[in-house]
Amino acid sequence: MKNSTKPIPNHIKDFLDYCEVERGLSNNTQHNYDRYLHKFTDWLNHTSKSELKPHELTADDVWQYRLYLSRHQSPETGKMLAKLTQNYYLIALRALLSYFLAKDIVSLPPDKVTLPKDAKNEKTIKFLTLEQVEKLLNAPDASNPTGLRDKTILETLFSTGLRIAELVSLNREQFDSVLDKQDFELGIIGKGSRPRTVYFSERALEWLKKYLKTRGDKQKALFINYRGRTQEESRLTARSIERIIKKYALKAGVPFFTTPHTLRHSYATDLLSQGVDLRSIQEFLGHKNIMTTQIYTHVTNKRLRDIHRQYHSGKNLKSQGQ
Repeated sequence: MKNSTKPIPNHIKDFLDYCEVERGLSNNTQHNYDRYLHKFTDWLNHTSKSELKPHELTADDVWQYRLYLSRHQSPETGKMLAKLTQNYYLIALRALLSYFLAKDIVSLPPDKVTLPKDAKNEKTIKFLTLEQVEKLLNAPDASNPTGLRDKTILETLFSTGLRIAELVSLNREQFDSVLDKQDFELGIIGKGSRPRTVYFSERALEWLKKYLKTRGDKQKALFINYRGRTQEESRLTARSIERIIKKYALKAGVPFFTTPHTLRHSYATDLLSQGVDLRSIQEFLGHKNIMTTQIYTHVTNKRLRDIHRQYHSGKNLKSQGQ
């Protein structure tokens, strides 16, 4: 282990390179780490500690930073930082300290950065019931090319649990053999460059076949904007698909919070509710860590609790002395 002569802010670029090369984290994750660590460097500047070296960081510094986050008000809205947002800033700092540990740079141990106890409870996943999913999937008018495309997008998202970035990157050539298939599974490279297999239900597969049969163009992308003039313009963007989902959520009368990720949450929640084990769902979703998948147990735990209260409350038992 060695003491570093560089101030902590000067290590951030090296940390982000480490995230890319050695941890294989996505560009989006790296960007988030960079953004969250800017808050820490702002605090260092605010407290005249911009030259603080890794080995000079103390547990009291971390505590003062936590107080800073807890008391920080948005200049635009005047609102305090939510506990969950504070959590993100602290996770980024902990990741930086883990980097120091991996590179044998003397610093405060990562576990000295604790998270607010109630931050986990603040994060809730939003999902649709099966009845709401059905309404959403049936909202597009599949009698025209655009409606058929949108119907296929919705069916694909709910059948596979794909992330939106994974969906928009799909190419037609990956589905060359699909017209002759009764079931279909596809190998993809997901978040963090991790490979996984996604599965198309019979229902989703039938809509995919109908959609592909209408494609007389030579565009590479699976899902296209019919008004696009070039290969790049034709591929639907993540933002375009988010707008499509919002449009049909409004039409179907399902909650307006519905996004592509809501369908992924609904997919996972449905699997768990049907008795699929958490490890299998982790594989289906492509989560690196089982802890990420465990958020869905909050949903089923509540469901089981409600069932227990309804059917096993003890109301039918006679109390002693009666």
